[in-house]
Amino acid sequence: MAQKTQRTTRDRILDAANKLFYGEGIRAVSVDAVAEKAGITKKTLYYHFKSKDDLVTEYLISRDQPNLEAFATWFDEAEGSAADRTAAIFLRVASNARHPKWKGCGFIRTAAELANMPGHPAVVVGAKHKKAFEAWLAERYTLAGLMEPEVLARRVVLLMEGAFSTMLIHRDPAYAEEAADTAKCLVELQDKS
Repeated sequence: MAQKTQRTTRDRILDAANKLFYGEGIRAVSVDAVAEKAGITKKTLYYHFKSKDDLVTEYLISRDQPNLEAFATWFDEAEGSAADRTAAIFLRVASNARHPKWKGCGFIRTAAELANMPGHPAVVVGAKHKKAFEAWLAERYTLAGLMEPEVLARRVVLLMEGAFSTMLIHRDPAYAEEAADTAKCLVELQDKS
């Protein structure tokens, strides 16, 4: 019989922070609310995280690899050329945005809430996440033999960030679907150069 993995207190705190910060925003959620959702005292929360800023930073760190892995999975599972696979990422984002609990990109939302604090550790984590996605795309485009893979990756990232932002404003996943078509065209152009 498989043994159930015991969630640590730190994991429970991060799970609660993920739900609350993503659902309501980091400024709207107090440390008390996170502690209550995790079923612990505020003192216990501060034993694991030295400050709310530390908790917000760890919240984004906990989202980093799962998000990057999702993009890689969507790309790898798609059939066709690099252009088709790139479009597939956008289409999956659009599909996810149709879920009632979708609140946009947690990295962008956090950076917006901390816009007056550009050196905040959470903003730094968000920037690293976005650069990691761009580097990953450039690597895929290099493997596909596309011209100027770094430039192409940057252009596709601009489309992705624009799609995330526009969908958040208008609550319309069709923007990501349009961005999928545009990204596909961009990648196809680099394939023919």
